[in-house]
Amino acid sequence: MGFFSVGLIAQQYKDSVPVSEQKDIIDVIRPLFHLDKKKFDSIRSNKKVQFSFVPGAGSAPGGGRAILTAFNAGFFLGKDSSTSMSLVTFSPWFDFNGKFVLPFRNIIWLPNDFLLWRGDTRFMIYPQYTWGLGGKNNEDSKVLLNYTYFRFYHNAVRKVKGLFYFGVGYDLDYRFNVSIEGDTSHLHDLNVFDQQLLEKTVSSGPVLNFLVDTRRNALNPENGVYFAADYRFNPTWLGSTDSWQSVYIDFRKYFSLEKKRQNLIALWSYFWGVTNGYAPYLDLPSIGWDYYGKSGRGFLQNRYRSKRLIYGELEYRKQISANGLWGFVVFTNLHSVSEYVTNNFSYWNVAGGAGLRVKFNKLSRSNIALDFGFSKDYWGIYLGLGEVF
Repeated sequence: MGFFSVGLIAQQYKDSVPVSEQKDIIDVIRPLFHLDKKKFDSIRSNKKVQFSFVPGAGSAPGGGRAILTAFNAGFFLGKDSSTSMSLVTFSPWFDFNGKFVLPFRNIIWLPNDFLLWRGDTRFMIYPQYTWGLGGKNNEDSKVLLNYTYFRFYHNAVRKVKGLFYFGVGYDLDYRFNVSIEGDTSHLHDLNVFDQQLLEKTVSSGPVLNFLVDTRRNALNPENGVYFAADYRFNPTWLGSTDSWQSVYIDFRKYFSLEKKRQNLIALWSYFWGVTNGYAPYLDLPSIGWDYYGKSGRGFLQNRYRSKRLIYGELEYRKQISANGLWGFVVFTNLHSVSEYVTNNFSYWNVAGGAGLRVKFNKLSRSNIALDFGFSKDYWGIYLGLGEVF
């Protein structure tokens, strides 16, 4: 999970408690400006575009501390009764170890939700430790890789029937200026060279997409199911370093335990694997490198890597105050990467933690999320806007 996670907004959830009786950070600071509550609430609810801007700091993916500025804008391209809220986010961040990230993401729902356009474009200067391949490696065996990374993931899915969406897209991973820092004498023991750790790698190709999403608010789901499956092709004739294919399957389910306030259990699981060919080392499945960089709170991003990865997470979310201002979460997650030669899942890694929630915007149900996660050899503090999943 990256501390910079902002999340995605879908339709506004009609809470059992009227919005006028709820409270968020904006309500807390409103009296400081001597603004009339009734008039101010009317202006807020009638805005066509909802903006948010949050500076912060927390644990950077891969270790260390980082500085963040998160900006997002939510809006409707159709009637809000039949069209989900679209969102664009821009969340640049940097740390004091040389990382610099410029991510721009969009989720655009056309009227009546007949078409969804999802995009993830990033430019990253990203020195990061790697521990080689497989689920069992020593903390001291790490080496530092320096590289620059450009990502371009865009796809469009169209409603076919009911809640079922099918579509196509294009994914590009371009890594260059790859170099190794420090002692390299034990790299052969990490199986790094078995995956052609080159100075430049390209993975470029089309993606087939399938989606089912019954959640009414993806930023802070109250109930529902999410299921997505992507199959990716990376042919050399589109510029890929090697020809390979992969699959990514993501499933989430939310169980509401109470009607009057948020009190729920959230489940998340995904499988990510190379199905054919020879993927570049840095494109192999790795913890914390899922599509939105949210998995593995309590682990260093990149800590475990191989051709296949299985992940599961359980989180309990509870609203403390009746007005929805305060809440907390408790979570645990489990994952395993396959052994590179046998493809067996022989080692399992567990992390856990807890977090505080403060309602940032009651209209979109967005929370300020402050989490503490830990595992056997790492701990981290994560600050974000929106739930992790």
